[in-house]
Amino acid sequence: MPKYVYDFTEGNKDLKDLLGGKGANLAEMTNLGLPVPPGFTITTEACRSYLRGGGLPTGLTDEVAAHLAALEDRMGRRLGAPDDPLLVSVRSGAKFSMPGMMETVLNVGLNDESVHGLAKRAGDERLAWDSYRRLIQMFGRTVLGIDGALFETALEDAKRAKDVDSDLGLDAGDFQPLVDRYKEIIRAETGADFPADPREQLRMAVEAVFGSWNAERAVLYRRQERIPADLGTAVNVVAMVFGNLGMESGTGVAFTRDPGTGQQGVYGDYLQNAQGEDVVAGIRNTVPLERLQDIDPGSYRQLLDIMKTLENHYRDLCDIEFTIERGKLWMLQTRVGKRTAAAAFRIAVQLADQGLIDMDDALTRVTGDQLAQLMFPRFGENGGRRLLTKGMNASPGAAVGKAVFSSARAQELADEGEDVILVRRETTPDDLSGMIAARGVLTSRGGKTSHAAVVARGMGKTCVCGAEELEVDAEGLRFTAPGGVTVAEGDVISIDGGSGEVFLGEVPVVASPVVEYFEGVGDADDELVRAVHRVMSHADERRRMAVRANADTPEDAARARRFGAQGIGLCRTEHMFLGERRQLVEDLILAGPGEARQAALDALEPLQKADFVGILKAMDGRPVTIRLIDPPLHEFLPDLTSMSVKVALAGDDATPRDRELLKAVRRLHEQNPMLGLRGVRLGLAIPGLFAMQVRAIAEAAVERRAAGGDPRPEIMIPLVGAVQELEYVRDEARRILVDTGVRAMIGTMIEVPRAALTAGQIAEAAEFFSFGTNDLTQMTWGFSRDDVEAAFFARYLDLGIFGVSPFESLDRAGVGRLMSIAVREGRATRRDLKLGICGEHGGDPESVRFCHRIGLDYVSCSPFRVPVARLEAGRAVVASDDSDTR
Repeated sequence: MPKYVYDFTEGNKDLKDLLGGKGANLAEMTNLGLPVPPGFTITTEACRSYLRGGGLPTGLTDEVAAHLAALEDRMGRRLGAPDDPLLVSVRSGAKFSMPGMMETVLNVGLNDESVHGLAKRAGDERLAWDSYRRLIQMFGRTVLGIDGALFETALEDAKRAKDVDSDLGLDAGDFQPLVDRYKEIIRAETGADFPADPREQLRMAVEAVFGSWNAERAVLYRRQERIPADLGTAVNVVAMVFGNLGMESGTGVAFTRDPGTGQQGVYGDYLQNAQGEDVVAGIRNTVPLERLQDIDPGSYRQLLDIMKTLENHYRDLCDIEFTIERGKLWMLQTRVGKRTAAAAFRIAVQLADQGLIDMDDALTRVTGDQLAQLMFPRFGENGGRRLLTKGMNASPGAAVGKAVFSSARAQELADEGEDVILVRRETTPDDLSGMIAARGVLTSRGGKTSHAAVVARGMGKTCVCGAEELEVDAEGLRFTAPGGVTVAEGDVISIDGGSGEVFLGEVPVVASPVVEYFEGVGDADDELVRAVHRVMSHADERRRMAVRANADTPEDAARARRFGAQGIGLCRTEHMFLGERRQLVEDLILAGPGEARQAALDALEPLQKADFVGILKAMDGRPVTIRLIDPPLHEFLPDLTSMSVKVALAGDDATPRDRELLKAVRRLHEQNPMLGLRGVRLGLAIPGLFAMQVRAIAEAAVERRAAGGDPRPEIMIPLVGAVQELEYVRDEARRILVDTGVRAMIGTMIEVPRAALTAGQIAEAAEFFSFGTNDLTQMTWGFSRDDVEAAFFARYLDLGIFGVSPFESLDRAGVGRLMSIAVREGRATRRDLKLGICGEHGGDPESVRFCHRIGLDYVSCSPFRVPVARLEAGRAVVASDDSDTR
């Protein structure tokens, strides 16, 4: 039988798949000799078995009982014993930190009898009854699924009756009737009593953790972070230690470096006379961690030593939870901490400079998504600003949007295309969907380690926490700022996660310093810019794949080059036929064969040539892949219905051209134009069209060469499905190139599944393949992107059919397999076949790494995403097991 339960002394940090991140790190701290309360971990395999079978796996109950007995022997107390009870906490712990998972249940083992035993042992009636009410509240909310607001309302009533602002003002005499009221809530909501049996409490809590793996908010977070759905979660059962034993006790969260900026120092929050989740819940505002030096100097010094030990051991920023029980420091959790994008780059370089990691490791500590976050704008220094208040700068960035006061409203407006700021007193895991939808998060409570701050940093969302001067009225859909300023739902506010400032109205934004660095005008002395430069330089040294850009104008090409593009992977010539030139395309369609058609082509050719001259000049000395016209003709013609109405209304006064145009529109109308007359088919159906484009390319190259340039055009034939199509166009193109003395590679775009499956044949006529993954995805799935994304993709994501949209990140099992076949069979035919990708996936980090693994020579993406692709191409080499360059 499998082993389902591990004591903390049996695991280590490398067993995250089995023990989850929390359990593996508790075991690691135990192995390091740090003060960790004893306990055990129930494995992720037990969770997966539970989810498959709908019940606890065979043997698990006996294993838990055996480990619980060993824990009882070690502590010298029995779970829930009336005279001297052992109490435990039950905490979820998946491989990856997941804010959407079940919250911790503390004080398991308390009941109407053992509460008196706890009071006697601790010598503190208040502690015992406070702990009991916390157990019932947490159990009711997280295990039984009762609305947490019911318990909060009861607690607020108790504080109001005592005329106190905080639960610190309540004593044992106040908590005893509150316990009874909590029990009444459970009875009313579930029809059953709160379970008094300690082992029943433990069993139900464990099952609730397992079940929470598929809770709506957990599924939502996994989808957001692309976490696999089949990992399961572990459960950690830990002997209780108490931070609510008076002002000499407390609980806190510490970071070994500032997770917002990456700066070294003492960062975190501490809360006296508090237990468990009080710090991260933001129920009471905390004090900065450095205040612990005055409150408890001995614990503070010990904590700093432990923080240094953990950072050196993990070689990274560590996030630590701890409790002080009457001067005794206990470590409850550590993990590699979430951080902002700016902090990630700074910390990676700092650790390399300290010799804890090398630059290859530094490259693995940052991501393309983080780099993209750094490239977004920030608030400028100038411009009219109306400051409302200032809170804690919990997660950097500039966010502007309409204030909303519920997650549901945030989702609703975001779905309508509105930018919103989610405003709450404090957030809970139930707010996850709203945080994802919002541009930023603003809370009036909590600190830098509150739920809102931690989750926002992990998502790269701007967040300001603990804006105490704001009175948030979620029910009234408004908040009041100092001076009586009222902001209602729908009013625009701006929040600065770097300074913690909150402004009324829209504050203008300016370019990011990282974008200015890529543009070549940044401040070389800026610490963040220096860190980005160091990492990007190393990525460029390590990467095997080149990075090109999708650019259709000289301006786009020039910007792409500044951003590090090594060429153009896709120049779409159809974009050159829009605007005023559309009339010429209409002339071409109306002309028919003969002199009229040639006249239309002759009118288009010099315009095309001028376009190509500008692009070849901007990308001088680097390859420029020019795709011959691809979209269906209907995109260049008037709408059939509009044209029919126009001619009908004109009657006898309709112009001959309008009548001819209507005939042409009707003749060329297609029920499914994306699968009709487009790409190579269009070039074959309208003789001379492709030849005109190739001639314009060749003449542009000749002109650039005469001007002293080094033009390197490549000609791409789109939508090829059979080698014979390619051969016909290739032969015509070669004749033109020979006549003009221009050397240009001729290849094709692999965007039809048949092309991928017959790549061996097509490679006989092609010198390069470029995967057009947008259309390849459409045709492989049978999806019309424009139609289906709004129609049912949201439902597919909700059902888990998609983990992420296949248009956002490559579908490796389907589209990716077609690409792999084409790579293998194409290179079997032509060993020097150049391979690239030019779909939008070329700028997606996951897709870039996949392209590296299957052996592509380059990726091509939008100019703005070029730095992201450069970084991910370097990371792919470092992460590759078969890297031959390391």
